[in-house]
Amino acid sequence: MPQRPTALFLGEGGVLLANGWDGGGNPMKKMLLAIDDSDGSWKAVDYVSQQFAGVNDLKVTLFHVLVGLPPQFWDDGHFLTEEEKTTRKTVIDKWLSNQHHVIEPLFNRAIETLMAAGVGRGQIETKFISESVDAPAQCILAEAKAGGYRTLVVGRCGHSVRHLFMGGTASTIVNAGAGMVICVAG
Repeated sequence: MPQRPTALFLGEGGVLLANGWDGGGNPMKKMLLAIDDSDGSWKAVDYVSQQFAGVNDLKVTLFHVLVGLPPQFWDDGHFLTEEEKTTRKTVIDKWLSNQHHVIEPLFNRAIETLMAAGVGRGQIETKFISESVDAPAQCILAEAKAGGYRTLVVGRCGHSVRHLFMGGTASTIVNAGAGMVICVAG
């Protein structure tokens, strides 16, 4: 039988949804913190910096999903020659490199916030992926499950219009994230 989320309201700071917490007091050693440049994302970073500073065995991975490859990178329906494949790969690699330079300030800001609160630099990693078909929520959940993360932290709302409770990404993660602790901040 699938696990159902249990909501524990934390007031203005966010909502903690415990999906499958083992109840044994085991520390949440591995945390995935999904970030973008939205206000909700920065509230999630602030939440982690306030709640988990000083937890020495914590590992935080800052995770960003690049939303969609530009259309010129899509398969245009014909078989590519080896030269076309090489050219396309070079262009995509250059685009990803440029995106890394755009994302780097986001990661740096989050790292600085966490470190200022007492999370050690050695406890923080960064990772980003480029989704092509899946929505960001599915990419975040796939990474959380594949990486063996025990805790997933997201902002309540991203770039979409203001929602009464949660944005689409956070809502999808809460509904599909059984088996891990999910913190929705904001």
